[in-house]
Amino acid sequence: MKHIALAMAAGFMLASPAFAGDHGHDSHGKSEAHAPVGDDVIAGQRKALAKSTDGAGFGPQSPRDIDAKAGNNARLFSSAPAYTEMNLCNIHFHKNAEHKGGEFTTYAGNGDGHGYLSGYKYNGSLTAAELAPVKHEICPSAHGALSPGDTIEVHYVHSTADITPGATLGSCLSESIGNPQLRVETQVYVLVNDKHALDFGKLTAISTKGKGAQATGIPSNTGAPIQYTGSTTGPGYNEKGSPYQVSWSVRPQVAKVNIDTVGKWCKGNTFKEDHAHGVRNLVQNPDLLSAIK
Repeated sequence: MKHIALAMAAGFMLASPAFAGDHGHDSHGKSEAHAPVGDDVIAGQRKALAKSTDGAGFGPQSPRDIDAKAGNNARLFSSAPAYTEMNLCNIHFHKNAEHKGGEFTTYAGNGDGHGYLSGYKYNGSLTAAELAPVKHEICPSAHGALSPGDTIEVHYVHSTADITPGATLGSCLSESIGNPQLRVETQVYVLVNDKHALDFGKLTAISTKGKGAQATGIPSNTGAPIQYTGSTTGPGYNEKGSPYQVSWSVRPQVAKVNIDTVGKWCKGNTFKEDHAHGVRNLVQNPDLLSAIK
């Protein structure tokens, strides 16, 4: 049974570029630049997604506009428990918000067609001091470093499996449970050059006291989370559906975080995260969206 469970976990990761790619081992390490693509490319990806999922029985997909409640997807699955009753398994972040809504509705553009330079940005304004450049690279990657004013969407991933937090979303699975319930607590942050802003180290703090690991720094003052049933994300699913079920909680308000603390986190953390990951195209097809109650 041990070998079967391990094989299931490996297959789960390999078959799902977005479950591997929501955390992402995207194309980090490549040096080629990608020019912004036209609207026709994004339209083509949406058409391919609609075609590949039509009549195939896929459940609701993510990310979505959290301010739009409608959805025609009738596939049902049980909502995961509250995150405080689950085990934290992974934390990672995307440059620009994957979701749209609340205080992050400014479209970043089509990007390169592979998840970079797309998504949604913080709607609000920042001071000149908050936007002042830093003198060192923050979380550099083949797609560029982070800068003051950038928006990130952080995914605090939880599992009902008996696991410990670790690198990649494979840490959400165990040898005993290959299909755990999954919940993603989501917070959008804007990076500022301000030592008095929130400390990303504290926001991603982990407690192992009691039963399982818990994320103790998730903000509680950024609005009531919009909860809905969806899927894993990541640009690997721009043209095909994700088969994995996820309960989402997306907070509508943005919090300011000290960019230097994000850079420090990228230099060493439990999850071996060192850069921001790409975003999946916003899912707009009502047949691929659940209704938000």
